Amino acid sequence: MLAQVFRRLVIAIPTLLAIIAAAFVLMHLAPGGPFTKERQMPPEIERRLQEKFGLDKPIHEQLADYVGGLLRGDLGPSMTYKDKEVVDIIAEGAPTSLVLGLGAMIFALLVGGFLGVIAALRQNKAQDYLVMAIAIAGVCLPPLVVGPILQLYFGVECRLLPTQGLYRDEYGIRYLLLPILTLALPLTAIVSRLMRASMIEAMRSNAIRTARAKGLPESQVIIRHALPIALLPIVSYVGPALAGVMAGSFVVETVYSLPGIGKQFVLAAQQRDYTLVMGVVLIYSFLIIFLNLVADLMYRVLDPRARTA
Repeated sequence: MLAQVFRRLVIAIPTLLAIIAAAFVLMHLAPGGPFTKERQMPPEIERRLQEKFGLDKPIHEQLADYVGGLLRGDLGPSMTYKDKEVVDIIAEGAPTSLVLGLGAMIFALLVGGFLGVIAALRQNKAQDYLVMAIAIAGVCLPPLVVGPILQLYFGVECRLLPTQGLYRDEYGIRYLLLPILTLALPLTAIVSRLMRASMIEAMRSNAIRTARAKGLPESQVIIRHALPIALLPIVSYVGPALAGVMAGSFVVETVYSLPGIGKQFVLAAQQRDYTLVMGVVLIYSFLIIFLNLVADLMYRVLDPRARTA
């Protein structure tokens, strides 16, 4: 297992470099720039700003300077937020996005997994049809639609939960319940469908027939033998999905006015804040690589056949 971890880490380094190079070039090829405003600034001031951030150099020199800064642990200053470092801006939004993403994924795994198991054990019955109907609705309804509906009902009509903003003096828990639910609904739908399909396949496997032939109770057959097999597709899905939700959801963060990474990323892209965009891309890429590695290791733990592969 340690050898596999080492190989994946070795492969991750050129992968990250390729992602950084591609994102860097694409950002600089996009029309406009960080100092392109509606009101034209004096050419001398724009020239000095270009020199300050190294934008007057050829793009390959800019890329080399940026990678050199990364090796020193420096993400650089923001080009649009005055006197603010990229790492500070990301640090401000990271806690909100992390809590939002982790909360949504935990909700999806618990609720979606439970519904998927119920649907699989009651295949082609009323419970199965009900769960699949809920799952289809969850996939079809985007957060842009679900968010305002939840705000209207729970916030305006029932006055149970706040609908916007985040106040850390109250730890933000009540302010994150609706955003977490909005982000979790499509994830829950996907998890429930994956769990249903994998659980049905697991219950038909030879391992389950052998367990039943030994006279084990049905509950023990399901929990100890069927569930570990059924969880394998879920583990493969969770890695990239968790990276996506932890890196922030622009739609949810915009609907609920949350200061997260996703909102910062889109605003930075619109303003051509190259360093801030690159910082978020770097974090997102690292999360995908790291969480996929964790998912592979969990896969090997759950599936004995993968340990000898």
